[in-house]
Amino acid sequence: MRVLGVDPGLTRCGVGVVEGVAGRPLTMRGVGVVRTPADAELGHRLVAIEQGIEQWLDEHRPEVVAVERVFSQHNVSTVMGTAQASAVAMLCASRRGIPVALHTPSEVKAAVTGSGRADKAQVGAMVTRLLRLAAPPKPADAADALALAICHIWRAPAQNRLQQAVQQQAALHASKGRTP
Repeated sequence: MRVLGVDPGLTRCGVGVVEGVAGRPLTMRGVGVVRTPADAELGHRLVAIEQGIEQWLDEHRPEVVAVERVFSQHNVSTVMGTAQASAVAMLCASRRGIPVALHTPSEVKAAVTGSGRADKAQVGAMVTRLLRLAAPPKPADAADALALAICHIWRAPAQNRLQQAVQQQAALHASKGRTP
């Protein structure tokens, strides 16, 4: 499975591509950051993020795009920018028919470090180890994007089985004329 991880942000939108399957060594296919100037008009910044993500989609052809789920932050302007960048990433993938998966920051941290409260340095260190890199990707947004992709690869098999079980249960209830 090839996954494009996106750590959304208006100034720095981390992007990283990881390939592999759960239980096997993973391979980094690319990592970077789509940057926009803080003083640029919002619309221009969103277009720049779209163009950057489109380039990554063209170059790496991911099967899934994993995006960090926006969560409430104390700074409303920060969460708004994150949500806007997240929406651009989801739109780019959906326009191409690529499935989008959302993962919370604590899910990602727990998947790669074992703790949902890990700090950025711990996430970077584990991404470096898991992908057998010489050094942690910089800036942290790039490492976070790789962590999102890793999280999705590792969690997808269990999520797919759960979704299939729910669908089978719903079909069983429908065939008996009941609602679940």
